[in-house]
Parts: sequence; C-alpha cells; structure tokens
Amino acid sequence: MSLTYKRSGVDITLAGRSLKSVKRSIGTTFNKNVLTPIGKFGGFFQISKDKVLVSSIDGVGTKIKLAALADDYDVIGQDIVNHGVNDIAVHNATPLFFLDYIAMEKLNPKALKQIIQGMIKACRQNNVALIGGETAEMPGIYRTGMYDVAGCMVGIVDKDRVIDGKTIKAGDRVYGVASNGLHTNGFSMVNRLFFQIKKYKIDQYIPFLKSTLKKALLRPHLSYLKLIKHLTKRTGIKGFAHITGGGIIDNTVRILPDGLKAVIHKIKIKRIPVIFPFIQKEGSIKEEEMYKTFNMGVGLIIVADKNYIPHSYPGYSLFPLGDIQQSSGKARVRLI
Repeated sequence: MSLTYKRSGVDITLAGRSLKSVKRSIGTTFNKNVLTPIGKFGGFFQISKDKVLVSSIDGVGTKIKLAALADDYDVIGQDIVNHGVNDIAVHNATPLFFLDYIAMEKLNPKALKQIIQGMIKACRQNNVALIGGETAEMPGIYRTGMYDVAGCMVGIVDKDRVIDGKTIKAGDRVYGVASNGLHTNGFSMVNRLFFQIKKYKIDQYIPFLKSTLKKALLRPHLSYLKLIKHLTKRTGIKGFAHITGGGIIDNTVRILPDGLKAVIHKIKIKRIPVIFPFIQKEGSIKEEEMYKTFNMGVGLIIVADKNYIPHSYPGYSLFPLGDIQQSSGKARVRLI
C-alpha cells in the first residue's frame, strides 16, 4: 500500500476544515489595527500611521523526534528561528525579536543547551534578538525523552512596503528558490517510513543518498531573509510564498487573489534533493502525495511582474517555474 501523510498520522485537510470552522469567531477579536484575516504567513498589526508589525508562531514538528534519535539538537534551534524569519520576511518585514517555548517530559540539560545554542546561532545570522521564552517540564504529558519546541517571531515593515500578493495579476511570472532538503515538513511520514516500516538506523549510510540518514534528514531549514531583502530593493515583486506544510500547492494559493491560478512546471525545478526520490521509492508514494507533503526542492515561491528579472544572490539558487493565468474558479495552483 502506498504510504500517505494521512496514514502517517497527519490529516492536513481535517486541520484546514477545523480552522475554517472557527475563523469567523477568531475575527471577532480583531480591532481596527488588525489589517488581514488569518491565513497569511504572518499576522499584520498596525502600530502607527506608517508602521506595521508582522508576527508568526510555529513549531518544528516531528523533526524533533529525529533529533532525539540522533542525540543532536542544535539543528532544531536553527529550524524554529529560520522558519519564523521566513514567515514574516515573505511579507517584506524585517525581523526584530524572537521568543521560544521548550517543553520536555523531563529536563534534558544537553538537549536544552543545544536547542538554545542553535537558536542563538540563527538569531545572530538573521540579526534577531532572542528576548525571552519559556521552558516547561511536563511529566505525564510527553512520552519519556520527548519534547516540543515552538517560537514566535515579530518584525516590522513600512505599511506601503507590505508584500501580500494582492497586486498579482494574469501574466505575472513565477520563480522558485531551491530548498536544501525537507526543511521542517513531512517528518511524520519520514519517521514512519524509515524507522517503523523499514527499520533503518539514524546513522546508517545509504548508498542512494551517498550519506547517512542523519546527514540527509537533519539539514537546517534555510533562511531566505537576505535573498528577499536583495530582491525587494527593486520594484516588481508581488508575492512570496514560504513552502512549508502542504507543499507548493497549499502555500502558493495563500498569496493568489481570487480568479487566478499559478501554472507551475515541475520539470523546471532546478535540483530536487536526492532525499525526495529516495523517500518516494522506499514508500511507493504517489507523485501527487509527494508534492502535497514535501517542498520537493522549492523552499520559496516568488511571483513578479513579467518584466522583472530576479538577480541571483550568493548561496541561493533561483529558477523560473511558470506563470499566473486567469482561472474560472477560486485561486489555485496547477502543477504540470
């Protein structure tokens, strides 16, 4: 039987429906300073005539289980910071400060220290202040040796410099920026496939990957902040989508106005990290499921005016992916 994300314990569709059912009630808490409904990558709160705070909160997900299995936690701290940075940077916000939440079944000093060291490393790289957090010891809630990590990122942007996709129109171009692997999504499927079904060891060398599973799976989530700041120095950028849970389809839709669709050519993805075909082969996973679960080598989507020519930036790989077209239905993404 082909493995799916749902069979691995994660039902993205159910989560979406559940959130939709309370979306109207959430809106009753808004005041005049709240500029957007929930559903964007970050929440917008106007603090003055021309300044807007953009904030995001997220977790690392079940990648934490692999870090515990490898007894190597530094990457988790980097992941949670870079993920948060990307979620507000896509709206052209400059990150200001970060707060973390770390909960453990029983305090593990080594893990705690490494996680925080990873956060510090990523905060320094992104020029972000780590101003506080919470560490909770919760026996009876988490399984023995288990823990969770979450974090809140807050940034600022001039109101007239906000990028949220509302100016996207038919004829605009779609570009992709390479990921370096799984980033922080799809690990429930990975855990089930490799360590429950296939019984691999985390330090096992895999000839197909030309590396150990640990090295292939525990790559830090990339920050796209420097690239985004470089690209937005010129006009023409209309939207960025951070490709996380739900893959290219669910995340690109979040920035598209109604009546439009993004047509994306999979063959144009410049380089799909070898971990993805390995996962697909080992789990007999359908291609559609792969693109719904993983980023498939695209960590960031860019939508720009047809005359905009993205300039490369050291350390990042950009490539054309497709274009924006009229759609007779709601905004959607078509992978061909």
